[in-house]
Amino acid sequence: MNKAYFIIPLIGVLIFGGFYVNFSRGHEAHLAEVKAKADEAKKEKARQQVIDREKAIAAAVEASKLRTEERLKKEKLEEDKKNARQAAEDKRLRANSDKTKLTDQVRRLKKDLEEVQEEIKKIELEKKTLVDEQAFLRTYVKQAEANVKYYYDLLDKIAAAEKARAAEAAAAAAAKKS
Repeated sequence: MNKAYFIIPLIGVLIFGGFYVNFSRGHEAHLAEVKAKADEAKKEKARQQVIDREKAIAAAVEASKLRTEERLKKEKLEEDKKNARQAAEDKRLRANSDKTKLTDQVRRLKKDLEEVQEEIKKIELEKKTLVDEQAFLRTYVKQAEANVKYYYDLLDKIAAAEKARAAEAAAAAAAKKS
């Protein structure tokens, strides 16, 4: 039995050695293959990360461009709004200034109109006075002319009456002398 304790483990070791050598040759190749696959997976993963990083960078650049464009559009829109607001404010101030100026001008023109109307009333009153005076003078002149004619006629009658009386007195004196 002594030999059996030695031979059975030796046979087991030899069988195990055969399997081990066969396994170790295949195992090292297998380990190398697994290591190569792992390295390849790492390289692929690194390549994929580089590609993903490049895509992320491109996306970030594109997003940055979009944000820049949006910011520029927003700034332009705000600038346009600001300009429009300023233009409206300027227009409002100009309109207010024009309104004030025109209100003052209307007030001044109304005052001038009142003064002109007062002058017109004075002139019309003076005109009426002058027309009345002219009418009075016309009637007075007619009456004076009529009076002058009347006095000339009266003077002619007086002269004729004196002539007739002188002729009568001369005829009476001649009748007294004869």
